[in-house]
Amino acid sequence: MFDLTDTISAISTPPGEGGIGIVRVSGPASISIAKKIFTTPKGESLNGVESHKLIHGYIKDPDTRKNIDEVLLTVMYSPKSFTGEDVVEISCHGGSLPLNKILNLTIKSGARLAEPGEFTKRAFLNGRLNLLQAEAVIDIIKSKSDTALESAMNQLQGGLAGKITSIKSILINVLAEIEADIDFPEEDIEFTPLSSPPLQGGARGGITLQKNLESVLTEIGQLVDSYRYGKIYREGVSVVIAGRPNVGKSSLINALLNEERSIVTSIPGTTRDTIEEGLNLNGLTIKIVDTAGIRESEGLVEQEGIKRTQKAIEGAGLIIFLLDGSEGLRKEDKDLINEIKHKNKPVIIAINKIDVENKISSEWADGEFLKISALKNIGLNELKNKIFDIIYNGHCKTPEGIFITRERHRELLSKSQGSLNKAINAINQNLSSEFVAVDLRLALDSLGEITGETYSEDVLDRIFQEFCIGK
Repeated sequence: MFDLTDTISAISTPPGEGGIGIVRVSGPASISIAKKIFTTPKGESLNGVESHKLIHGYIKDPDTRKNIDEVLLTVMYSPKSFTGEDVVEISCHGGSLPLNKILNLTIKSGARLAEPGEFTKRAFLNGRLNLLQAEAVIDIIKSKSDTALESAMNQLQGGLAGKITSIKSILINVLAEIEADIDFPEEDIEFTPLSSPPLQGGARGGITLQKNLESVLTEIGQLVDSYRYGKIYREGVSVVIAGRPNVGKSSLINALLNEERSIVTSIPGTTRDTIEEGLNLNGLTIKIVDTAGIRESEGLVEQEGIKRTQKAIEGAGLIIFLLDGSEGLRKEDKDLINEIKHKNKPVIIAINKIDVENKISSEWADGEFLKISALKNIGLNELKNKIFDIIYNGHCKTPEGIFITRERHRELLSKSQGSLNKAINAINQNLSSEFVAVDLRLALDSLGEITGETYSEDVLDRIFQEFCIGK
């Protein structure tokens, strides 16, 4: 089990040099540790210091009595801190040497080095955050677009948790009625019926517990379906640039990113591996993937590159198939595009090098395509607009209301969905109420795992291993 009796410490700012760095200490001994290593110019005590107030002073090595750095120190008393424990934050100069010296002093004075995400894990264990909000913290840190940030902030502020709680409330009320009916069958208590007898035409009328369950099932189904949108907003869309060697794939990715990311030469087969870079396209995160050119090859390295290209195509949300307009259409081009079209994925066909010559339009009238020059920056805005239009409007249009962003949520909602279906089937088959109650409890357990009301150490370890040390 988790030990919350010790005190943890870590650097909470990114590595490298900066104006300010922060060492965070959390736990029952955090204030006593601060007293050992912190001193003010006038030697004031930290006893009874006001919470959440900056105090100017110095970090001093207790053994050598030498000042390590001039700092601002903040004490935050439990429970009004991020972790729900006593917390001390030391804001020092943002170099690796002062930060590590101060960190080592906190550890020497009684703290231990925090594990990845342990501050946020303690916030969860101490009831400051539910598990959905804890996951939202890392999503905020890793956000690469306005939409991803907005989604994570909604989750941090309790949007998804509120939805799950509302669904659970309905199920708990239904379960309470069923269990009361089971426990007190002889009592003169009026309960809402499980279901109503069929009316003329097969319809059922009146308020029933089954109708409540069907309403909840619809809501859960909508959340499960929303994952295809949420995953895209959280992780981005993979856009793969494919084509035979030397058609300008690397030049195109460099032009889209406006930097020299891929090596460009006139030698076919220069790109031997997939290269992935992020691009923020009108608030949507796009993962542009440059791939090795697909062709028959005897070289082992190039063959491996082609295998990785094919794997990238399998996982793509959108494929940009690139042609060389200066060379005209080749048989390999036709074979490759036919192969790609069988993947049943959105495809943009782009003819590159139109600044040199375009020999394709008259040869190949089958299909719509864009004319571009990666080298001369011709048609790239049209290409970006096309990418955005296909992804945003065609495949991941913003859903109404709240949506889920993680596979963990989808799996647990699907489990709850399955249990509810069993409960409704049990009602339709006129099975004993005990069968319905069992399935409802299973549905509630799955929902409780989403928010963290029930959890295991393995689940928490998987979630918090995404975090950096210090958060």
